[in-house]
This record gives sequence, structure tokens and C-alpha cells, in this order.
Amino acid sequence: MLPAVSRQAPPRRGAANGPLLTVRHVTKHFPVRGGVLLRTIGHIHAVDDVSFEVERGENLGLVGESGCGKTTIGRVILRIYPPTAGAVFFDGRDIASLSRRELATKMQIIFQDPYGSLNPRVTVGSSIGESMEINKIGTRQERMDRVRAIMEVVGLYSQYAQRYPHEFSGGQRQRVGLARALVLHPELIVCDEPVSALDVSIQSQILNLLKDLQGEFGLTYLFISHNLAVVKYVCSRVAVMYLGKLAEVAGVDELFRMPLHPYTQALMAAIPVPDPRQRRDRDEVQGEPPSSTRPPSGCRFHTRCPLAQDVCREAEPVLTNYGHDHWVACHAVDQRLGRGTPSVSSP
Repeated sequence: MLPAVSRQAPPRRGAANGPLLTVRHVTKHFPVRGGVLLRTIGHIHAVDDVSFEVERGENLGLVGESGCGKTTIGRVILRIYPPTAGAVFFDGRDIASLSRRELATKMQIIFQDPYGSLNPRVTVGSSIGESMEINKIGTRQERMDRVRAIMEVVGLYSQYAQRYPHEFSGGQRQRVGLARALVLHPELIVCDEPVSALDVSIQSQILNLLKDLQGEFGLTYLFISHNLAVVKYVCSRVAVMYLGKLAEVAGVDELFRMPLHPYTQALMAAIPVPDPRQRRDRDEVQGEPPSSTRPPSGCRFHTRCPLAQDVCREAEPVLTNYGHDHWVACHAVDQRLGRGTPSVSSP
């Protein structure tokens, strides 16, 4: 028998045993095929040697331009894509060792497109309960009771379970996606730009709902977005990605107070300012990112960086802790701050 939908946060299981999610040296390359025989002629370097941790109950924002690899990281974590190298651990266990049912009950995803992620020929109630049916959880009546209960939790009338996706607005469809992610009571939810396709007024409703549900269900979020204003509102820590690499990782207040990497500073400068008389302190990033099939040597940002030096073109910077758990991969930071050798480890 399925337990009732709980609106109270579960205990912090295993909190003393380490982080909930650990990503260690994850690399993901996609083959590029060409010619009559479709032979591999190259690789897309979507993610290259990325490591980070997410504590239980934390919201980690993963930000960067389109094509930087942030969505690929999320899909590797969920085992949608197998990693080319590296490993992902959930509560100390390698996700490769988890069964399909274990994985589904521990991690779920909210997709960017609330309409494209739903089957237009299937009722929303069936879509929400599909994961329970696939994993043979509960009887048919128990599954339907759980679906109706979780719909009420996310702000949808339970009688809407028999409707089809085209009968809902964009915000309602994203609530359906959230209900589908919550129905198995996961601990971690990967939010893949969950509000970017919605109107601004609806975005605030979904973001507030995500924050409320986190407190009620004890959730942990990996929040993927290109919108720094949204990340600042939702997340407690931010990881900035550029062309498959981590450029900077810090607490959200620390990052917005003192961004150290030139790319992060450029992202900050791109945030719209409501007052046209207010002058920007930093220049926006210029040019287009290099091809991910042939990433530049050394620092991958040096082709667009105003502070690039010879060392930036020759040596790859190491993600380094500059205090206050503020990690940066940039050769120019030491010179600008006038500091000695900082500590090197992993965020």
C-alpha cells in the first residue's frame, strides 16, 4: 500500500555521511559522424572533467550560456546519458549500481518545455502516474489516489487528471511536470530551466511553489538556468560553466558581491538594469563561444577574455579556493588580488 502524500520534510538521512550528490571528474563527449560509412570524425566536448558536490537540502544553481554543458551534466546525473569518464554518487552510492526503480525514487527531472515533455495523447493523470506504473508501485487505485493527491499539492484540481495537455496553460503544464517529478517522493530534483518558457508573472508562481515544496518535502535542487536573477532568488550556491568546464563556484551572496572570473563578471553585466541612467561597471562578453568540437587550448575563455595573457593560452587553470568557499579557475585572479598561492582542492 502506498503511503499518503506527506507535506512534512523527511529527516536528513545520512547527513553526517557526506553530501547527497557527488559529481567526480565527469566527462561527456558525443561522437560526430560523417561520410558514407558514418565513421566518427570528431567529438563534441560537452563536459570535460567537472567535479562538484550538492549537500542535502541545498539548491545549487548551474549557469552559463547555451551550449556550455549544463543540461548535459543534469542528464548524466540522471543516467539519461552515460558518462564518457568519471562517476556520479548519490548518498555515497555510485548511480551505475542503482536499479531503475531505485534511481527513479531518488532523482527526478523537471524539463524546460512543459508541453513538449508531455504526451499529447495521454491524460495528465496517466502521465503523472506513469513512473509508478513502470516501476510497479502500488495498485491501480493506489496510484490514482497518489496522482490526485500530488496534483492538489502543486495547485491543480484533482478532477483535471482526465484532461489532456492541450487543455492546460503553460504554467499549469509546468505544474503537471512538477507533480510528475514529485509523485515518487524523490530526494533530488534536477530543474532544467523550468521557468524559461513561461511568462514572467507565471515564472514567479512556479519559483515560489518550488521553494515551498522544498520545505514541505525536504527536497534538494540542482537548478539549471541561464537567468542569473532567477538563480539568485532560488539558489544558495552557484556554479558557473563555460564550454564544458567550471569557471567559478561560490555561495550566491558571495558570487553576486564579488564575481572573480571575467566570464562571470560578463554574465553579471548582461543582467538587464531597470534604470537606463545607471551605468554598468563591467563590459559584456564579446564574440561567440568557440566550437565545442575543437575547444581552445589553455583556458577555454581566453579567446574572449579582456585579461588574457600568454599563460592563459598555454596552461589550463585549476579550480582554486580563494577563501569563503569561493572557487575560481582563472590565471588572472592571483595577479588582480595580489595574493599568494591559494588552496587547491575540489568544491
